[in-house]
Amino acid sequence: MFKGEKTSLFWIGLLLFGVTLFAIFTAVWSVLTSYITYLSYSGNSTYYNSSYPFTIWLGLVPIVVGGAIFMAISLYMMKSGVKKNQTSP
Repeated sequence: MFKGEKTSLFWIGLLLFGVTLFAIFTAVWSVLTSYITYLSYSGNSTYYNSSYPFTIWLGLVPIVVGGAIFMAISLYMMKSGVKKNQTSP
């Protein structure tokens, strides 16, 4: 998919892709750890707030949606940043 000479646009796109992947992974990991902690405390508590897992996701929607948009942009940058090898006929 990325065969050819890599330009600076490709490397900037690759860097942006890596940072975006890290941000999305951090958001998902945060939700998982918060939810597991919530489940462990709710089992020992008489007060049960069923909307808590939903409110965790609401705070992370901008990171996940923005991450998906930036991931698409970075993949396009990587695709555009590859020069095709020109062969003479």
